[in-house]
Amino acid sequence: MSAPASPRAVLPARPSYAAVLRVPHARRTFAAVLSARLSYGTAPLAVLLSVTRATGSLAVAGAVMSLFGGAVVFLMPLRASLIDRYGPRRALPPMAACYGTLLCALAALTWRPGVPAPFIAAAAALAGACAPPLGPTMRALWAELVHDRHLLRRAYSLDGVAEELLFVSGPALVGLLVRFAPPASGIPLSALLVVAGTCAFVTSPALAGFRPAPRRERRGAPRGLLPPVVVAAGVGLALSGVELLVMAFATEHGYDTALVPWVLGALSAGSAVGGLVNGAVDWRGPARVRLGGFAAGLGLVIAAAGLAPGLWTLMAAMACAGAFIAPALTTAYLLADETAGEGSRTQAGAWVNMAVNAGSSGGAVVAGVLIGALPLGVCFLLAGGVALAAALAAGPRWRRVA
Repeated sequence: MSAPASPRAVLPARPSYAAVLRVPHARRTFAAVLSARLSYGTAPLAVLLSVTRATGSLAVAGAVMSLFGGAVVFLMPLRASLIDRYGPRRALPPMAACYGTLLCALAALTWRPGVPAPFIAAAAALAGACAPPLGPTMRALWAELVHDRHLLRRAYSLDGVAEELLFVSGPALVGLLVRFAPPASGIPLSALLVVAGTCAFVTSPALAGFRPAPRRERRGAPRGLLPPVVVAAGVGLALSGVELLVMAFATEHGYDTALVPWVLGALSAGSAVGGLVNGAVDWRGPARVRLGGFAAGLGLVIAAAGLAPGLWTLMAAMACAGAFIAPALTTAYLLADETAGEGSRTQAGAWVNMAVNAGSSGGAVVAGVLIGALPLGVCFLLAGGVALAAALAAGPRWRRVA
């Protein structure tokens, strides 16, 4: 699948983050795909704000967001399989064009009130169904660009930290935009980002060696994907519960809820730092062992966070918990890549991506029910227990089937 003059041949003596960006065409390619992936940071908030304003109903907005997010998440492995089958240069542009066009249609429908909710919901669901799997494609491309596993781990860590920052900066960008324009204006911005970024990405010379795998090499999700997928789902479940738990903690202890974003920001900051450290450390143990260790560490810290006496202590606990997030997810992607082989790398990464996002969606619903029924400390314990239970998926029980 690689071109004769593959950049893989360039292996630094001491792999580093700088070495990742010195791989031929890596900076251009990574910058292009990040600009496209920023759309996934801006679109959800823009859709939520515009639908709420157009319909005047949070219930309708929530239903539309469920359809949009569900189509993005649960159809991702199917869209990723098209990348493995036809290659990114053939598969990504049509997806990006359809996604961008449908986003613009959704913006037109929500620009002013009065459009029936079913039309808005249909446009949102169709748009989500076309969202190009840019993250899984870039991770599959990293595996094509470098052979060295140490350098690949740094590439994945850098990718994960950058993605974390996109999901922080995207809503901030929409928040700035809606101060001067209607909320629906954030939707065409998202369309522009994904179309322009995807076009720049697929024209990069780095994709010249990324070719469709022969039919005999393509296969569905291998059984060895179970550990990373289950751990990713457990991490997503635990984290979505934590967001609501922090809000409930602040309310129960009489703190201003305006402080909650700062606590969640500490979680994101800890994840960024943890991701960078994980990529810089020369780990000796196998990826499956590290995967279980990171998930268990996350679960233990979340469970202990329920004992925090105040919000500032909770913020410190969240920063510590965050330090395990990016390493756990990066290791899950690496393990999926090792399991998948040449013909289904993009699809394998998409399964992990789908798992963490599906876990995030489901966890919020469960946490919302439990918070009203159980003491807050018990809810923290249960959220941590989910991550601890998921850590078992990386243990010996799964090795017999991996």
